[in-house]
Amino acid sequence: MSSEPDALLDLLDLLDLEQIEQDIFRGTSRSAIVPRVFGGQVAAQALVAAGRTVPADRPAHSLHSYFLRAGDPGAPIVYSVDRIRDGRSFTTRRVVAVQHGQPIFHLSASFQTHEEGLEHQAGMPAAPDPDTLPTAAEMLPRYADRFSDPTVVDRLIEARAAVDLRYVDAPPFGTVGEPREPRSQVWFRTNGKLADDPLLHVCMATYVSDMTLLDSVLLAHGRGGWAVGDVVGASLDHAMWFHRPFRADEWLLYDQESPSASGGRGLGQARIYTQDGRLAITVIQEGVVRVPRRD
Repeated sequence: MSSEPDALLDLLDLLDLEQIEQDIFRGTSRSAIVPRVFGGQVAAQALVAAGRTVPADRPAHSLHSYFLRAGDPGAPIVYSVDRIRDGRSFTTRRVVAVQHGQPIFHLSASFQTHEEGLEHQAGMPAAPDPDTLPTAAEMLPRYADRFSDPTVVDRLIEARAAVDLRYVDAPPFGTVGEPREPRSQVWFRTNGKLADDPLLHVCMATYVSDMTLLDSVLLAHGRGGWAVGDVVGASLDHAMWFHRPFRADEWLLYDQESPSASGGRGLGQARIYTQDGRLAITVIQEGVVRVPRRD
């Protein structure tokens, strides 16, 4: 099992794409809990590719993306960037991720020069101090009996070794069979310091944002999730708005809820706050959430 500093270095290496031609980049993948490329990885790598073609003084302010096909973790991913627009204040990029000759992911991202303007934000909800909550390595073994596969706990810990992610309340697999309010909170930060590159922090938050966003859908129905096996599913689309500067190596509160599930799909929406209460990011994602036929 990788140590936390090594895991973060591996993740940073994963996000450091190889440029193979102008506006064309290549990335590799890491193992995931399910036998496909982790959606947060593809989204983060695509945003890296887009950001590499934009001046450094124009940070990302939004992204909108669609997951088109399951990614093959054993094959490289090629990211092709279209320079859609370079305006006075805004820059727009479109990125298509391709494997085996087929698009697996599509992203549009917008970047903006710094500008002063009107200011207001939604208040930060109550949440306990993250330092009082158990780490993944402390929390996950408590639920080992919920998984039919005895390797799941170690695989979950391994997959999250680069990120210190702490649940405020029990995760979905901790309360299987007990429907709860469709809300979930986690604190997260990287397990180690990051360079002072705003694009890196935005891409790291993008990576983490796909880890738990649909938890609240599962909570509403007492479902444990993919690792338990009582639902099957995948991300369909993912949108983020970056409101204020933040650091992904400092504590961020991910406050998530699900307003709706229907038609085999579940919607998650969330706000990400800095520890001092600034609203940094808004996130919305829809995913396929299906009950296995045996149920």
